[in-house]
Amino acid sequence: MDMRTRSQDEDLARLRTDFVGHRIWRSVRQDGRLGDWVASLHDPDAGIDPTVIRGGPDALREALTEERERVRKIKESGDGA
Repeated sequence: MDMRTRSQDEDLARLRTDFVGHRIWRSVRQDGRLGDWVASLHDPDAGIDPTVIRGGPDALREALTEERERVRKIKESGDGA
């Protein structure tokens, strides 16, 4: 395992730990290489969009943080569950 793969595995593990309301995984390209970073919503309290796709772990973390904030704002406004 090279350093890049190890780093990506660590990024994936951290995302999974920090965003337990989503199932986080890597897509696979047609050529068999790993592609985009994907989060599938499993807990409605964790986000709004059912699937979030980004090109890298930092972008996915940012998007999932925004998802949390969207849920928080809806709950505070009384428009949500």
